[in-house]
Amino acid sequence: MIPKPLVLASSSRYRKALLERLELPFDSASPAIDESAGDKESAESLTTRLAREKAEALQTQFPNHWIVGSDQVAALADGQILTKPGNFSTACRQLRQCSGQKVRFLTGLTLLDSATGDTLQLCEPFDVHFRTLSDQEIEHYLKTETPYDCAGSFRMEGLGIALFSRLEGRDPNSLIGLPLIGLCDMFRQWGLDPLAEAYRNSNRE
Repeated sequence: MIPKPLVLASSSRYRKALLERLELPFDSASPAIDESAGDKESAESLTTRLAREKAEALQTQFPNHWIVGSDQVAALADGQILTKPGNFSTACRQLRQCSGQKVRFLTGLTLLDSATGDTLQLCEPFDVHFRTLSDQEIEHYLKTETPYDCAGSFRMEGLGIALFSRLEGRDPNSLIGLPLIGLCDMFRQWGLDPLAEAYRNSNRE
């Protein structure tokens, strides 16, 4: 059995779909936090801090739970952070910056026991090598998929794959927003075997 009820600190449909793949029951709630970067804060520090703060923001609402917080930041080679674009013009600018470049996506992950305050954390890196993109390709992509709520202005699980020449990293799920390999490692550290739990759930049906 899951030692404590599981909560995903996110309203993202992408993260929900990823966590559902583990076939574990969970609730989800949207944490209200300020996601602004601190002065001279690195991408790794930012994404790790925000993942922790998202989980902590739900600690009072879910006082005896395991809370999963996750946040993603994309950074160019010079360290410049790429946020969620929010609109077409910003997304165009971001993809022009990414064209022909390697972009590192950093996904922070926190598992918080809200009763004890115990916490596990990691930052999962994943490198994306972009093809050299024409303005027409960028426009066609953005107007087809409208990925304005995604860091880096693309959706890995959709047409965004056509933007890349190469991918490098341990867990491609981290590009979508939730590093499942790392999360399974955390569950096992705290005594939950995801495979055994999924097997038990399937046999109850």
